[in-house]
Amino acid sequence: MRKTERYRVNTANSLWHIYKTVPFLKVVKNFAVIQVARYTPFLSVKNWLYRTFLRMKVGDQTAFALMVMLDIMFPEKISVGKNTVIGYNTTILAHEYLIREYRLGEVVIGENVMIGANTTILPGVTIGDGAIVSAGTLVHKDVEAGTFVGGNPMRVIYSKKELEKRQVEDTFFGDGHYQ
Repeated sequence: MRKTERYRVNTANSLWHIYKTVPFLKVVKNFAVIQVARYTPFLSVKNWLYRTFLRMKVGDQTAFALMVMLDIMFPEKISVGKNTVIGYNTTILAHEYLIREYRLGEVVIGENVMIGANTTILPGVTIGDGAIVSAGTLVHKDVEAGTFVGGNPMRVIYSKKELEKRQVEDTFFGDGHYQ
């Protein structure tokens, strides 16, 4: 189960209550910053924008590819560890607005994580250090450190032990070590 806080709404669907949950000017600022960052080719500039204006925790040498879409309402609930790659057109959400409720949850992405292109990460999810998420995956639950997951619904493709064995056997790196 994802780690989200639930908030009930009693009248129209929760999107009709959006500016009771997050200030309008915050959304406008966040939208502008995210749009600039989505198209900028400079990784250090993207990370600076995210840290400075969105209050995200972003580790050193983390790479957000072109067109990554971060949560516009609550980007400060997203943290990404160092040396992680977030693939092209990935969406990271920290909120869900539903009919009778809305939910907020932290998204924690560890260090040395690879997120494939066109992945969607839902609120309240933790992705452990060294994990690999295949392109096009819907990440709807936690991902253990060092595992390789993919699909919709997401499933484990290789356990940490299986993935480590494959990496040791990979002759591309010559020394049998994958870093």
